[in-house]
Amino acid sequence: MPKYDLSFNVPVLNAAGSLGFAPDPHGAVDLSRLGAFVTNPVSLRPRTPAQGTRYLIFPGGFLLHTGYPNPGIRSVIRRYAGRWERSPMPIIVHLLPQRAEDAAQMSQNLEALEGVMGLELGLPSDVTTEEAFVLAQAAVWELPLVVRLPLERAVELAPVVIEAGASAVSLGPPRGALPGPGGEIAQGRLYGPALFPLALEVVRRLVQAGIPVIAAGGVYHPQDVETLLAAGAMAVQLDAVLWRGGWGSGEEL
Repeated sequence: MPKYDLSFNVPVLNAAGSLGFAPDPHGAVDLSRLGAFVTNPVSLRPRTPAQGTRYLIFPGGFLLHTGYPNPGIRSVIRRYAGRWERSPMPIIVHLLPQRAEDAAQMSQNLEALEGVMGLELGLPSDVTTEEAFVLAQAAVWELPLVVRLPLERAVELAPVVIEAGASAVSLGPPRGALPGPGGEIAQGRLYGPALFPLALEVVRRLVQAGIPVIAAGGVYHPQDVETLLAAGAMAVQLDAVLWRGGWGSGEEL
């Protein structure tokens, strides 16, 4: 079981994949408005970018397919551990394991690093309940573990990963498909304000079940954050809205 509790002084975080592997004090985002920094997804071994169509717009949002490219856990630690230690806010490292052995090894590699307050485990949309339990259980050590679940399967999988020892769940973007420029079908993660009603309903159901949840999905306005927190979310993650260069002007975040 985790040795430390999971809590945030500010209940707003960035989502994995939105701001890189370490906080950038010179970036467009005001880091003082984040309660913790979530890194880009990190796998045990390097991953290369996805091939083919990667970005498609639809009414209310867009489809994105990147393949979660990263240099692997050893290179990420070597390059960014120093910046994590000097970070003005706690770091949550997002893990992308393929096997339980990967999850255990990566978790152990991160346990003793200064500045790292917790881990977030990303699960694929086609994960089985048995696989979800095994992966979560393997990643639970002393640091609090958040398991990011596909939005469309969060209600199903959340009790499983909490039973495995996770401190909370977070909501990852759902997957979808759209025809590409040449008529080919492109698959990827879905983002945009059209997702907010689904995210709110999932949060309500998880809270009713007594499951600690970090909300995400279609959050583009301060009122969205307030609504999710009022619904019982322990914090809210921001994703695509951060790619606009921060938040704080006008009605948008």
